[in-house]
Amino acid sequence: MNVVVCVKQIPDPAAPPALDAGTKNLVRDGKLILDDSDAYGVEMALQLADAAGGGEVTLVSMAPNGEVSGLRTALAMGAAKAILISDPVLAGTDALGTAKVLAAAIKRAEPDLILAATESTDGYTGTTPVQIAELLGLPSVTFAKKVEVTGSSVKVERQTEAGYDEVECPLPAVVTVTAGVVEPRYPSFKGIMAAKSKPVENLTVADLGLDAGQVGATGARQEITDVVPAESRAAGELVVDEGEGHLRVIEFLEQLKVI
Repeated sequence: MNVVVCVKQIPDPAAPPALDAGTKNLVRDGKLILDDSDAYGVEMALQLADAAGGGEVTLVSMAPNGEVSGLRTALAMGAAKAILISDPVLAGTDALGTAKVLAAAIKRAEPDLILAATESTDGYTGTTPVQIAELLGLPSVTFAKKVEVTGSSVKVERQTEAGYDEVECPLPAVVTVTAGVVEPRYPSFKGIMAAKSKPVENLTVADLGLDAGQVGATGARQEITDVVPAESRAAGELVVDEGEGHLRVIEFLEQLKVI
């Protein structure tokens, strides 16, 4: 079984984020790390490939400046190879543009299954995976808490507010996984050393046969006009119970129309 995992390389969340003064986009210069949410997809892919008795896991990522630090982490976990799309014309690409780029790269890998996180931790749109599925003409299952491949189909327990739905669809398909789907392994020293020699195919927009006007700020359908700090949470009301505290609680709940 050949599985593609869409992984995002992001600025270290432990460092103060920086925004470009002009575009208001997140500055992505310097070393990027593997998004924690994508580690679950990588681990799930490795387990599925092992369960199938063969195959390999391919990473697909889009990042500036030929950055591969995050990819090397996923390769150290056990992925076989990676495809990196890095091109200056991609600066300012929105979610749909990103989906077009990743979908074109995924076609080259011809996978049986595509895995992704439900959303990235630096963007939180949650739209890119389903856009990839639409562009590739594949079925999409989101919020998977359990994934099992049987023959030519994939069975998913899809997390919901009330529990989970059991969904089955034919392969190939796009599945997004939640943080609870598996416990990601830590890269071993042997894996870290092996990752240095694993192949990373570097591609540009032209290599994928895409028009530069479809991506980047030119092709973006959305624009960040301003970024402001979140409002501070107001202090709560302190009620001293002098025997009638329950009446204040009832009054408060009535104001909220809870009772």
